[in-house]
Amino acid sequence: MGSDEAYNFVFKVVLIGESGVGKSNLLSRFTKNEFNHDSRTTIGVEFSTRTVQLSGFTIKAQIWDTAGLERYRAITSAYYRGAVGALLVYDITKHLTYESVERWLKELYDHADPHIVVMLVGNKTDLESERSVPNEEAKDFAEKKGLLFLETSALESTNVEAAFSNVLAEIHRKVSSKEVVRGSISAVSLNSSRPENTEERKACCRNI
Repeated sequence: MGSDEAYNFVFKVVLIGESGVGKSNLLSRFTKNEFNHDSRTTIGVEFSTRTVQLSGFTIKAQIWDTAGLERYRAITSAYYRGAVGALLVYDITKHLTYESVERWLKELYDHADPHIVVMLVGNKTDLESERSVPNEEAKDFAEKKGLLFLETSALESTNVEAAFSNVLAEIHRKVSSKEVVRGSISAVSLNSSRPENTEERKACCRNI
């Protein structure tokens, strides 16, 4: 969808988890259908957007990636501010990345909206032969913590669409049931009958 077309909501979704679990490739697979085999870490915060149709509404997903900051524990509250969804990613072949999930979850809840929708994502299912985190163990943990759960492969594009779509659908459900205030900084409700100009929408996204 072109940048000048109207949308009803902007949802900010953050990607969190240890370095090297594949967050950046999940982002690029969902927003650009690309996979980058060069795994060099960049420093900073990156985000991409994708517009989707959901229950008759046009949703602009603004997805933020820590882009290496997790290595330096430099993630600040600004990264989480306004986020209404999060994908907490670990690598199914590296148990240490799964062991850190609880710490990431605490950091998220310390800084984010209390109604944030969180999905636990076990990435790199294309490396099934090297698996060190059992599916059932992660699934049970997610259920206990009230999280959504999916395993994905950014390389093979397995469940990537489903992971983001399920999070966006649950955010929309909460917005619709007024668990998240419509028109707030975290879930921006826009009037589709009166499209804002480009500068107004840029400002909106910056504030998120």
